[in-house]
Parts: sequence; C-alpha cells; structure tokens
Amino acid sequence: MVRPRTDAVDERILTELQADARIPLVTLAARVHLSRNAVKQRMERMERDGLIAGYTLARPRVDDGRVTAIVLVYRADRMRGAGVITELTRIPEVVQCDILSGQFDLLVTIRAESMERIGQIWERIAALPEVSDTVTSVSLTRVIDRA
Repeated sequence: MVRPRTDAVDERILTELQADARIPLVTLAARVHLSRNAVKQRMERMERDGLIAGYTLARPRVDDGRVTAIVLVYRADRMRGAGVITELTRIPEVVQCDILSGQFDLLVTIRAESMERIGQIWERIAALPEVSDTVTSVSLTRVIDRA
C-alpha cells in the first residue's frame, strides 16, 4: 500500500493531533499557521486518505505522569511452570513481559501511577514462590520511543 502524500504542514497537524487528539481546531490552526478552514480541509483529506481514523490515539502519550519500571525476574524453576506469567497477566500495570535468554528469565515492564504502586507490584512479584531474584530499575527519562 502506498502511503498518501503529506507535506510538512500535514505532518505538523498529525503530530499535534497525536499529542492532543482533542485540540480545538482554532488552536491547531494557530499552531500550524493556517486558517481554521484550511486545517479542516487538510484533516478531511487525511481522513479520506486513511491517515486519520477517528480521534482516538493509537498509543498513550509517554509523558502522562506515570512511572515506568523494568523488573528483571530470575525464576527458580527456569520457566517450567506458568504460574509467574499467569500472575503477571492479572496485574494491569504490567504493560509488557518478555521471556529472555541469559541470566534472567523475564523482562517485565510496569507503568504505574506512583513509585508506591511500583513498590507494591514489585513485592507481589518477588513474593511468588517461583521467583528467586529480581533486579528493578526505574526509568528517569525516555529519550527514544519507536513504539
């Protein structure tokens, strides 16, 4: 499929909409230095071209105030049971879990509202009988996000 042609203004409109899908049209027009009608026409064209599908973000903003932590999990059973992964699926703040090769068995990404909640989740994971060790790091700043 060929991506529809966009120019720098279209790209700026898409960037602004991704940052705030509910931005007022007048504000968006001011930010891209066009009239309200010109922006509306461009958005309608991008809708027809499939570049804009509704006004819901496909992914949340990175700087939403939540805390991200990475927990490396070493399992005593070396992945022979499904108990740890089953328990992780029950924690809504666990946004990603990868099975690893090497020393640690799982890489768990947690996005929570506070450091206190990160601590509660860590305690829950560390208390699982199949978990023998963890290493936890908290993200200070995300500098690349290609999700």
